[in-house]
Amino acid sequence: MRQIVLDTETTGLNPRTGDRVIEVGCVEIFNRKLTGNNFHRYINPERDSDEAALAVHGLTTEFLSDKPKFHEIAEELREFVQGAEVIIHNAPFDLAFLNHEFERLGLPPFVEHCAGVIDTLVHAKELHPGKRNSLDALCDRYGISNAHRKLHGALLDSELLADVYLAMTRGQNTLSMDVEIEASGGGLVLEAGPLGDILVLPPSADELAEHESMLAALDKGVKGECVWRKYSPQG
Repeated sequence: MRQIVLDTETTGLNPRTGDRVIEVGCVEIFNRKLTGNNFHRYINPERDSDEAALAVHGLTTEFLSDKPKFHEIAEELREFVQGAEVIIHNAPFDLAFLNHEFERLGLPPFVEHCAGVIDTLVHAKELHPGKRNSLDALCDRYGISNAHRKLHGALLDSELLADVYLAMTRGQNTLSMDVEIEASGGGLVLEAGPLGDILVLPPSADELAEHESMLAALDKGVKGECVWRKYSPQG
């Protein structure tokens, strides 16, 4: 399954009052593996960011002035997400902006190009009711380092959210366990694959004798038959 973790930065909070997308970051996941095939664009919104928004993302009008306008990257973005399941934290916010940008260009809404949308904020609230479920809080909860996150950035936040999503949805899907081994010094994580057959070693005669002696002592202590007799192969 192909999934795209997506985040945006914007000039403000409301596309209906003229706020625009200024950054899009996408991280590709295929069959629950990060592929390294990412999409990242800064965008010239042709307007200033609100002071509050600027304090969050730090992308100044001057920095964005020579970047492409949204209509210049729309087709690239559409092709990148085409047919994929899109994963967003607080999806209504980002989708409102992206849908608005696509509609301004006379294109079908952004969501119509995707196979579906997963809102990780909704999922996190179901898993952790009553807890803080911001991206920073989830990074802390799942042991994902975000120490390098000084300002919000669409690609960085997508990379963090991808790690959070994989951790949040990880479960045991088979009876065997996949083991991850961290290579010493290199920091690489290698998959060791499934474990081999489980070996069952029967107890020796001496071990059985010691076990029986222990059960006899327990019987004496309860003045009857101890509960472990029910689970003893000798019982």
